[in-house]
Amino acid sequence: MTILLGSIADDYTGASDLANTLTKNGLRTVQTVGIPDPSLALPDVDAVVVSLKIRSVAAKDAVAAALEAESWLRGRGAGHVLYKICSTFDSTDLGNIGPVTEALLSVSGGHIALVTPAFPETGRTVYLGHLFVNGQPLDESPLKDHPLNPMRDANLARVLTRQSRGKVGLIDLPTVTDGADAVRARLDRLRAEGAAAAIADAVFERDLETLGKAALEMPVSTGASGLGLGLARALLRSGRASASDGENEAIRPVGGLAAVVAGSCSAATLKQLDAAELHMPVLRLDTEKLLAGSDEISAAIAWAGERIGEGPVAIAASAAPEVVSRLQARYGREASGHAVETATAAIAGELVERGVRRLVVAGGETSGATVDRLGIPAFLIGPEIAPGVPLLRTIGTGGNDMLLTLKSGNFGGEDFFATALSMMR
Repeated sequence: MTILLGSIADDYTGASDLANTLTKNGLRTVQTVGIPDPSLALPDVDAVVVSLKIRSVAAKDAVAAALEAESWLRGRGAGHVLYKICSTFDSTDLGNIGPVTEALLSVSGGHIALVTPAFPETGRTVYLGHLFVNGQPLDESPLKDHPLNPMRDANLARVLTRQSRGKVGLIDLPTVTDGADAVRARLDRLRAEGAAAAIADAVFERDLETLGKAALEMPVSTGASGLGLGLARALLRSGRASASDGENEAIRPVGGLAAVVAGSCSAATLKQLDAAELHMPVLRLDTEKLLAGSDEISAAIAWAGERIGEGPVAIAASAAPEVVSRLQARYGREASGHAVETATAAIAGELVERGVRRLVVAGGETSGATVDRLGIPAFLIGPEIAPGVPLLRTIGTGGNDMLLTLKSGNFGGEDFFATALSMMR
């Protein structure tokens, strides 16, 4: 298998978001969970998105995993590798966006990296290097209180500089408006001045197309799915790829029971759970009992067992920001997050053991833990449920195919869960 575009995604929901974008824009795409075992037969595709869980781990571990994935992708012909990050630039002052980007540059010849988390379709725009979420500066948006990586600075050049060894430049909107040649010239000047990365403005979809065309001529870029859109369209317009629609196999019915498992505490997911109560039974776990070690998991499985034969159920370890803050203060941020993702993954695993074959998972860390628990090696990409969220079909699961949705916490409208389940019928 020879591919045109490779990507290393820093979490599983972000990977499916990118795979969805590449598929929508004409590239035959598969999403793998880590580096595939050599025995796994992957379909013939244009792009592979390797899903990793490296957003919130130690920087050295993130770098090691990313470099291994980069080597695998290059070995299969990838001329360009996109390091896919969250559209809200989730990271701390220790990384991992800067360290991974610089490591990828170091093995690709030391070129400068174009960096942008912009994706106007989902409300993420960058202007003068500042990230806006639905028109609000990042540090004034709900993401300022992200439970793992709270984002308190909208100036991305400043954020990236704090976690990088090299200089960080800016490609402003007037330069982007002037076209791909102007962007490449700006990158060349910044590189000559010693910059290793450059934050690129993007306010409109056409800006992403310009940035994708410019980035494709370099070996590495870093960005959200919006940059993937630009790269995909650049590949098609260059003639290196031909538009393809690969959705049919992905949406073939699988039967079985259906469920929702949520670990996200985002405002969007909390509203979605409220709306779900109009359509299905919803169990809200006591997160403090989870953290204290009580038997909430067994109780949740028993609760689901009494109801799931009649239709979908939802089990959520989602809590309001003030509750999350209180629990983190008592148990620690890392321990709190680990307890929730472990519990929700265990519940999802038990539900699958009991016949669930259609599963919606909300939350990046919860999705990662669940996919690992289920041992899923790869996905085919199906139709889009909401911007950034596709339907997924498992590959390599020994004939026990499942349909899944891995939803980033802050994605989707209020009726997302009902919509996703209806598309899985």
